[in-house]
Amino acid sequence: MQISPSQIPPEVVRVTTGLEKAGYEAWIVGGCVRDLLLGRSPKDWDVTTNATPEQIQATFEHTYYTNEFGTVGVVNDDATDERLKVVEVTPYRLEGKYSDARRPDSVQFSQNIEDDLKRRDFTINALAYSATKGQLLDPYDGIKDMGTRWIRAVGEPKERFEEDALRIMRAVRLSAELDFTIEPKTEAAVEECASQLEKISKERIRDEFVRILNSSQPMKALILSQKIGILQYIAPEIETGMGIAQNQAHSFDVFEHNIRSLQHAADKDWSFIVRLSALFHDVGKPKSRRWSDEKKDWTFHGHDVVGARMTKKILENLKFPRETIDKATSLVRWHMFFSDPEKVTLSAVRRIVANVGKEHIWDLINLRICDRIGTGRPKEQPFRLRKYQAMIEQAMRDPISVGMLKIDGRKIIELGEKPGPRIGWTLHALLEEVLEDPTKNTAEYLEGRAGELLSLSDKELRKIGEEAKDTKEAAEEAEIKDIQKKYFVD
Repeated sequence: MQISPSQIPPEVVRVTTGLEKAGYEAWIVGGCVRDLLLGRSPKDWDVTTNATPEQIQATFEHTYYTNEFGTVGVVNDDATDERLKVVEVTPYRLEGKYSDARRPDSVQFSQNIEDDLKRRDFTINALAYSATKGQLLDPYDGIKDMGTRWIRAVGEPKERFEEDALRIMRAVRLSAELDFTIEPKTEAAVEECASQLEKISKERIRDEFVRILNSSQPMKALILSQKIGILQYIAPEIETGMGIAQNQAHSFDVFEHNIRSLQHAADKDWSFIVRLSALFHDVGKPKSRRWSDEKKDWTFHGHDVVGARMTKKILENLKFPRETIDKATSLVRWHMFFSDPEKVTLSAVRRIVANVGKEHIWDLINLRICDRIGTGRPKEQPFRLRKYQAMIEQAMRDPISVGMLKIDGRKIIELGEKPGPRIGWTLHALLEEVLEDPTKNTAEYLEGRAGELLSLSDKELRKIGEEAKDTKEAAEEAEIKDIQKKYFVD
C-alpha cells in the first residue's frame, strides 16, 4: 500500500506547504490517510502540525477557531468540492484523563507527531503522511491491520474506550463502512465497556448510527451491535424482535427480517430515509402479535400503526430532525398498503399517495420491495407490484389534496360564502368527488357543484363534508381487510 503525492488535492497541499514555509511541520493524518491507502475517496481532510492555533491562524488569511481542542479551520475560498472548502488543522496534542468518558479533562499541545498518533483510537487511523517528503508514519502497524482487515485499538483497548465511549460505536461503524472485522481483544474490550455509552449524548450516538445505516454493510453492523451489547443503547426496540416468529409468509424472525430489509436498501444504494424506514417498518410486530386459531398462524393486526408510534418515539429519543421523524413515521405507518391491482381501486391508490405525499411515494414502493426481500422471497418486483406502480403513475396525475382542486376557498367566497367552516366542508366534499372521478376536477364543474353544496344548511353540509370521507375510507378499509384476511397478507 502506497500513497502518491498526486493523490493529495491542491487545496490540502496549499495548507501543508503553507505551514512548512512558515517553519512548521505538517502531516495529513487519520482517516483520510487510511482511505487513500485503501483506494477510497476521503470524506474530509485533516492536517496536524506543531504550530499552535494562533500560529496556524497567522499563517493563513481566512481561518476560524472551531473548538477548545485547538482545531483551526483553514478556508479554501476557491474550492469547488465541498469536502475541500475547509481543511481542519489541529496541533499535535497530548490529552489528560477522560473523567466523563466523553472528552479529555485537559489538552496539552506537543511538538512531537508521535505524541499525537498514540492518542488516536484505532491503528488504521493512527497514520500520518507528508506530501512534501512522501513519507508515511505508521507506528502501530495500521497498514498491516488493513492487510488483515482488522480494526484494532491503539495500545490498550479498554483504556481507549474508557477515554471516549463513542469509540465503541465507531469501531462498529468502521467495520460496516470498510467491511473489516474487529480484532478479538478489541472486541472483548468493547463488550466490557459497552455500558459506558450511557454517558454519551444521544446526538453523538445518532450521528454514528446514521453512518452505520448509510454504510454498505448495516446488517453486519447491527448483528455485531446486538452481539456485543450496544444495540440497547441505540434503539433497544430493535432487539425485541429477536426470537419473534412470524407467519407462514416469512422465513425469519422479526429482528432478522428488519435488518435484512435494511440491507437490501443498502445493496440498492437507496436513500437514508428508505434504509431507516426499512429497519423500523415492523418494529411494532412484537407488541401486535396474536395467535389465530382460525388460521393456525400468527397475526400482526395493526402493527403498522403501533410501529409508526414506536418509530416516532425512537427517533425523537435519538434527537433526529423533525422532518426525518415525520418522513420515517409516515412510511412505517403506510407500508402495509394493499397492492393487488386486480382488487384495489384507483381511488385507494390516490389515497395512499395523499397519505405519504407525492415526494415520498416511491420511497414507500422501495420500502415495500425491501420488506418483500426481507421475508426471504427471491423476487423483489412481482407482476402485481409493477402493475401497482403503473397505477401510481396514473394517480400522480390526479388531484390528491384540497390544494390541488381547480377551486379554492377564495373562489367559494366569491360565490357568496362568508369565511368559516362551511368553506372547508365544501372543499372536502368536492375532493371526495374528484378522488372518485378525476374528470370532475374542472373549474366549471366544481364551481357549479359548490353552489349546490352551499345552498345546504350547516348541518347538511357538515355531514357531507365530514362524514363522506370517513364513510368512504371505512368502506374501503373494510374491503381491503377482507381481502387481506383472504390472502393472508395482514
